[in-house]
Amino acid sequence: MFCYDENNPMITLKSILPIVSILFLYNCGTESNSIESNIGQFAITTKNESNNFDKYWYQGKAEISSYDLKQARYGEIHQGSAVLVFVTEDFSKKKQVKLDNPSANPKDAIPILKLNMTRKFNTGVYPYSIMQSTFTPVDLKEHPNTLKVTSSSQEWCGHTFMQLNLENNSYNTQVRSYFESEGDKDSNLKKSVLEDELWSIIRIDPKQLPIGEFDIIPSTTYARLRHITFRNERATASLKENEKEIQYDLDYKNIDRKLSIVFEKAFPHQIISWEESFKSGFGSTAKTLVTKASRKKSMLLDYWSKNGNADLHYREELGLED
Repeated sequence: MFCYDENNPMITLKSILPIVSILFLYNCGTESNSIESNIGQFAITTKNESNNFDKYWYQGKAEISSYDLKQARYGEIHQGSAVLVFVTEDFSKKKQVKLDNPSANPKDAIPILKLNMTRKFNTGVYPYSIMQSTFTPVDLKEHPNTLKVTSSSQEWCGHTFMQLNLENNSYNTQVRSYFESEGDKDSNLKKSVLEDELWSIIRIDPKQLPIGEFDIIPSTTYARLRHITFRNERATASLKENEKEIQYDLDYKNIDRKLSIVFEKAFPHQIISWEESFKSGFGSTAKTLVTKASRKKSMLLDYWSKNGNADLHYREELGLED
């Protein structure tokens, strides 16, 4: 899979397989029903058991899914929208950026699944725009840790940026913020599970999801919205399932945060919905609220070539407002 750059066309290491589908459209109005714990019979088709993985993810398209979003902020719930864009790329292990020409240095190239997650919502008169990018190797056995995460938030007060880069046994962390208390800070965190990578692990191989109690680095989006000191935490995770869906539950031990992700049991394990609870607001008015997102539409699309006015209908098909 590649993103087209007219100045630097990208040649992937993997041969682009024949396009098996022009466009997938899903109308996903059903909610998850009474998911029961049944971990012992956790039976799903994974990347390593299915030859569908390459056919689906290397057909020259990205998977785009739109969601209705109810986002907690300032002690209230705000209506908005979220988008998950999954796409495969060739990534530089050394520079940790997308390679423009991976064939020039094949030893430096590593196939990854990139997730771009966006959230947009209004808080009173002013809007929020949040984007998070996660770069996770496709071969989780050979490369079990995500290589890089970036996260940015923009609103009328200003903007913040955060980046994690994997180096040996730690993540180098950068924070850039207009808040005095956050300022410009660099630090190192012990290599641990990343909350931000859970979404991509689900899409690559759900059987690799961490279960039980373990070290974890919280979501970069959560860290910036809460303005917390970014550090390793402890959490426990479990799985529940019904006939068609699986729910992954994450519960932090020392911070007020829970996350639940519901995804399809069948390949390609699309994300159906998610909920995240954390304390919203500041001071004595802060209270625990639940952010919720439910899928509206999904499609496979080479969006980078759909950048003209004639392509605006795709936004309407995805249920995205201007």
